[in-house]
Amino acid sequence: MPTWNEIDKRVQSEIQQPGADASQICDQIRFEQLERLSAYRGRAIISYYSGFLQKRGPDGRTHPECAITDFDMNGFMAVTHNLPRDAGLDLILHTPGGGTEATRAIVEYLYKMFNKDIIVIVPQMAMSAGTMIACAAKQVLMGKHSCLGPTDPQINGLPAIGVLHEMDTALEEIKKEPARQLIWQEVFRKYPPGFIANCERSKDGSKQMVADWLASNMLSDSKDADSDAKAVVEQLTNFKETTEHGHHFLSDKCREMGLKVSDLEEDQELQEHVLSVHHSYVASFARVRSIKFIENSIGSSWNVSG
Repeated sequence: MPTWNEIDKRVQSEIQQPGADASQICDQIRFEQLERLSAYRGRAIISYYSGFLQKRGPDGRTHPECAITDFDMNGFMAVTHNLPRDAGLDLILHTPGGGTEATRAIVEYLYKMFNKDIIVIVPQMAMSAGTMIACAAKQVLMGKHSCLGPTDPQINGLPAIGVLHEMDTALEEIKKEPARQLIWQEVFRKYPPGFIANCERSKDGSKQMVADWLASNMLSDSKDADSDAKAVVEQLTNFKETTEHGHHFLSDKCREMGLKVSDLEEDQELQEHVLSVHHSYVASFARVRSIKFIENSIGSSWNVSG
């Protein structure tokens, strides 16, 4: 399987040919790698790749469509059409996360299409709502460099669990020292009406969603699947034990939490196939306008351009 240097050099060499189309060349190389991975695994492949690490504006922010949105359902429907389903699905994820309800819709759709026989492969990062999708799988494959992240929902750019933690801290301090109420009033004045209630609803709803997926699929063979699932979710949403919303949970930590995670390094050929796929997307994002790809192993593609 080609290395990063080999893929990058091939793309650059072919682009420099007279009349070459960079987009078509990148497409061809990505599909070659997806097809090879599918042949090796004997399963259907869907890749969901966001360019969030590369596609940033002058202010350093990524395009909103780099995140998981309801618009992505169009892509999943397009690439699931005509894709063989009898052997299960390997879903390759590289995403910063996104909308909770968009994530729910994608997972429930894939459950119906592949009867929950889904394995998630994380070549580098599947954060936030991406981690939620990983928790919906039967198993997660990660490299030693790969990571998942906290699943605490964000509302208007603010961490719902962090806001609620701040509220609990305020109540404790006011109970001990009533005069501090004046200070905390100024802190909470910045939140619009109903914001705290929305944080509570989002926190409870997303935690239950992930717990249900874990109990019904990845942890379904546990003696007490519901309890084990809730224990995993509590760790994924532990505000005090993480440094930020982008906190990295590496494979060992994910296993420690109770997730079924296997190391890509256990199968060297598989690791090389997955990294070749990953490198083909990195090379593509560096040369085309697309900010997100949803593609399959039989040549179907759906992308968003910034």
